[in-house]
Amino acid sequence: MNETIFPREINAGLWKTGHIQGIALDTKHEYIYYAFTTVLVKARLDGSVVGTVGGLMGHLGCIDFNDEDGRLYASLELKHDSIGKGIMKRIGNEIANEDSFYIAVFDVDKITRPDMNAETDGIMKAVYLPQVVKMYSAVLPDGREHEFACSGIDGTGVGRVFGQPKDSPTMLMVACGIYGDTDRDDNDCNIIMQYDWRKFDDYAKPLTQLQPHHSGPEPDKVYFLFTGNTNWGIQNLEYDAFTGDWLASVYRGKKECYPNYPMFVIDGDAKPYEDYVAYGRKGMHLSLKKEGAFDERTGLYGCNFPKGQTGLYAFGDGTYYISHELRTPEKEDGSIIKLFRRSDDPAEGFTEF
Repeated sequence: MNETIFPREINAGLWKTGHIQGIALDTKHEYIYYAFTTVLVKARLDGSVVGTVGGLMGHLGCIDFNDEDGRLYASLELKHDSIGKGIMKRIGNEIANEDSFYIAVFDVDKITRPDMNAETDGIMKAVYLPQVVKMYSAVLPDGREHEFACSGIDGTGVGRVFGQPKDSPTMLMVACGIYGDTDRDDNDCNIIMQYDWRKFDDYAKPLTQLQPHHSGPEPDKVYFLFTGNTNWGIQNLEYDAFTGDWLASVYRGKKECYPNYPMFVIDGDAKPYEDYVAYGRKGMHLSLKKEGAFDERTGLYGCNFPKGQTGLYAFGDGTYYISHELRTPEKEDGSIIKLFRRSDDPAEGFTEF
């Protein structure tokens, strides 16, 4: 890796649009992207800002730049729970009276100046995710809301399909958000949905947030990953071409029966297998990499690296950018993006350069 091109630290600046949710890199053109909850930032590697895209009234989450088509993919939530209400209060706008979940697709070449608008400047289209809406809106027979405790979506990444060869066609993986309630037992798996991003042009439309469209596909596959309890599910999902595995960064769960790791490594070589999930149903399960920290009580493997929830990027050569979020006394949010390599101890995960 050429460290003269990719610096050891990048300052993402300070923003009043919410905390950083994800980072993405276009290594060919040397741009870095940040999602600061309601704004997408395009910057050079020296930290200087090229342009910003605002006008979003929902939660822009994990982002990933797709080297194959040159577009940026992001999770976008328009919802009315505590997170959604907090965003609406901060920006002073209301969204439509429905809960909607999208993959936002940005034509990043059109981001050329600050204060561009996601709805009106022809930069962003959105693909509706009906399966996520169905799970989020579900009311269970016992009166509880949200099937599998689905809180929406967050982690988003392009990479190989689980159990397929490393050179197989890439797909877009989208992780559900998961409410971390400690009084329910249907939220101990994370959920990842698989989509063929090549088909998104058939569905993608400009998004009017006061009249959200419903154009989008069902997922090609739905996977379950037993991690034990997490708080809000997989925050950042990243394919690591160096190992062929997927990295899943989470906020620690609160159930004392679990080790509550902050990061999990999904074994990219392991084929999905069928087993039971909640409600007596069966689903296709993914496997954790059998390395790192190990909890004998639950059989869970994980990584104790504490960061990555607000941004994680794998270069594919054993080096990584990882966000270190910060907040000033004036309630401005920022991040220092730091360069890491894999640690010799898989339980630690990463070591800073």
